[in-house]
Amino acid sequence: MTKLCGIGLILVAMCPMVFATEKIQPVQPLSARVDLEQQFSDGILQQKKARRWVYDVANNIVAIRYVDQLADLYHGIGFVPLWQDTFTANEFEQQLRILVLSNVSRDFSRRYALLQQYKKSNDWRHYDLLATDTLLAYMSYIAGLPNHGREWLFGSGVEPRLPFPSNAALIRLSAAIEQERLRQFVHSLKPVGDNYTQLLLAIETLESMSRATWPKFYQSGIIRLGTRLRNPDALISILEGLGDLRDFEADQIRAAKIQHYNIDLANAIKNFQRRHGLKPDGAIGPKTRQWLALSPKLRIRVLALNAQRVRLWPADAASVLIVNIPNFTMNLWLDNRHVLGSKVIVGRPSRRTPLMTSNVASVVFNPYWNVPMSIMRKDILPKAQRDRGYLHRNGFAVIRSWSSSEQIPIHTIDWRIVNAKSFPYRLRQKPGSKNALGRFKFNIPNDDAIYLHDTPSKRLFAKEVRALSSGCVRVEQASDLAMVLLNYSGVPEQRVNELKARTKTKTVGLHKKIKVHLIYQTAWVDEQGLVNFRDDVYDYDNFVAMSQNQELFTSRNEE
Repeated sequence: MTKLCGIGLILVAMCPMVFATEKIQPVQPLSARVDLEQQFSDGILQQKKARRWVYDVANNIVAIRYVDQLADLYHGIGFVPLWQDTFTANEFEQQLRILVLSNVSRDFSRRYALLQQYKKSNDWRHYDLLATDTLLAYMSYIAGLPNHGREWLFGSGVEPRLPFPSNAALIRLSAAIEQERLRQFVHSLKPVGDNYTQLLLAIETLESMSRATWPKFYQSGIIRLGTRLRNPDALISILEGLGDLRDFEADQIRAAKIQHYNIDLANAIKNFQRRHGLKPDGAIGPKTRQWLALSPKLRIRVLALNAQRVRLWPADAASVLIVNIPNFTMNLWLDNRHVLGSKVIVGRPSRRTPLMTSNVASVVFNPYWNVPMSIMRKDILPKAQRDRGYLHRNGFAVIRSWSSSEQIPIHTIDWRIVNAKSFPYRLRQKPGSKNALGRFKFNIPNDDAIYLHDTPSKRLFAKEVRALSSGCVRVEQASDLAMVLLNYSGVPEQRVNELKARTKTKTVGLHKKIKVHLIYQTAWVDEQGLVNFRDDVYDYDNFVAMSQNQELFTSRNEE
């Protein structure tokens, strides 16, 4: 028997298991082998032609990114155009347009502008290839949001070079193309829930106004009832355009040729103030005047940015606790029912409350406060050095270390030579009326040592701007929150009241761990259909998308 092994010929001595388990296939004739080799050669040639075609088009489109993958995709579908259906193209362009309006990516802005250019010039070959390449980039953007969205949409902008989509995503895309369901696939890329749709409708309304010159209203001082207005028509037009003054009301005021600030305008201003998180007193002061001056174009950008942020927040959770940082509010839903709302105090701009997702693990009654090192060094030790009795009066104990509970007598420390940065001990505040955490602490596991808690400083909840803490979230209705969460986890109301009446520290774990989301939404549409805006307390909205000026798209290298 021969010792050689060729195509279709297998040596018995070298492959004994094959004969034991499989039937020997007949040797293919030479002509059949030649045909197979020719087919293989033709396939390679077609693939090369596909790459050449894609390269030729891509060399004229500076934004094309995934050249090789596009060649494989179009070769696989026989070079059939993917975007012939107008509805599918319009659906994708609409999603892309909202992303562009948010100004978080110069790459997507460039892509969208080119698509509009090719569409206008009827250059459908270039349009089709760029639209497909952009769809791949858009899929990668959406897939990256869970891990990178808190950077991309809050300061850094979207990365200019997004990776190619995952195999799983490509399989879904290929199946949609094969089944002629590309339109449904593109539609599925939109955020789930009504929030996104409502923001889109608000954007469309403002876009109709942005084409005209936006009236300018400026008048120094506080405008109250009876104040003479320098430019009443501008104020009337702004309130009418933004929906705070109905059309017939605006017409009546104009017809009356009112020159003074009257009750009708004051009521419209109150509506305006409520939508912008301001005290609804009807007086036009600096804050109200600042919001009145915000043009539709700038409002559109804020709405579009927040439409992208909607992708990061829960859409349909049945039970969830949400803190919206710039709105200074907390809301709790249990089994799809809103059960509690509360004002909150969040971190000041220099000590921001982080965006996060966690769950409420336990409720602590009469908690000790283990003072974080940063707060101890920056806030408490300087007070202790100025006032030797400060620590004792406020219930602080000096503890040897984080791994020890040994107390160091306060009087044994020479505060004259204490260096806050090198202080070797830690501080702990005992429960009581002066404890910074109040009566209740809500543990939410995270790496930033952030939690929700009560506070003895209730007066601070009367402030409009409540970015005042060192990062943790103070809850005005902390007592009610403790009752609701514990009841939901099966702890009877009588037992909760017993724990509230005690002064001893007690931690109660929750069997039903409610999801907690600390979010940052500066614009949304409320249940009444009113568009709300809030101050950008952490300056997350006012960023410029990551610079892509150094990105080179003008040439391609062939393999």
